[in-house]
Amino acid sequence: MTHHLLIVPLVAVILAQLAAIATSVYLHRGLAHRSLRLHPAADVCFRAILWLTTGQNRREWVAVHRKHHTFTDQEGDPHSPRLFGIWRVQLLNVYYYVREARKPATLRTFAPDITEDWLDRAVFSWGLSGLGLGIALLCVTFGVWTGLAAGLLHAVLYVFVLSPLINGLGHWRGAQNFVNTAYNSRALAWVTGGESLHNNHHEHPRAPKFSMGRFEFDPSWVVIRCLAAVGLAEITGVPVRVPQS
Repeated sequence: MTHHLLIVPLVAVILAQLAAIATSVYLHRGLAHRSLRLHPAADVCFRAILWLTTGQNRREWVAVHRKHHTFTDQEGDPHSPRLFGIWRVQLLNVYYYVREARKPATLRTFAPDITEDWLDRAVFSWGLSGLGLGIALLCVTFGVWTGLAAGLLHAVLYVFVLSPLINGLGHWRGAQNFVNTAYNSRALAWVTGGESLHNNHHEHPRAPKFSMGRFEFDPSWVVIRCLAAVGLAEITGVPVRVPQS
């Protein structure tokens, strides 16, 4: 019994971190801002991870995020806590995302370059199937109840904790290296794939490395550097450093 109680949170945290880093590296830096190009093998790998752990559609994610940058904390921003309130974004972030992602005009306007390929049509556009397969694999590996519990806890961590912290707290309170409406959290950056260095990102959206100041750490940048070292990624954006006084 104790063994299962330890396995559930461990597996859930690992899955949430995989999803956070895959989202940051692939959807965010790779597709939305084109700060790196991934080898086709790495591209498929990241898509598979996201399909199994989140069910996210890449074109929808990119469109919603680009619209967020276009209307940051102004009318039209899909998930601004300054418009909707911090607790609404924290608790209902997935609702605001789905609401915007279902608008055909948003997809046409903000993600015309993200087109479906044969893998999308055959596999990755079926998001619920991916989640179902992911849960089934957990159940086969760890047992039915342990697998279900780990999958549920992962969903809570990713959907209701990590992602909303980026969109909510990241536009509400924190530290700033630059003058804009986003904020940094050095502590949260460790568990959000670097995404909580949000002030840095909004100032330099095409920078592939989100850590720019002293004592900041960007886990996804470590992954990107490793991929680049073995030829699975090409870094096209330019890293930025905050001048130290």
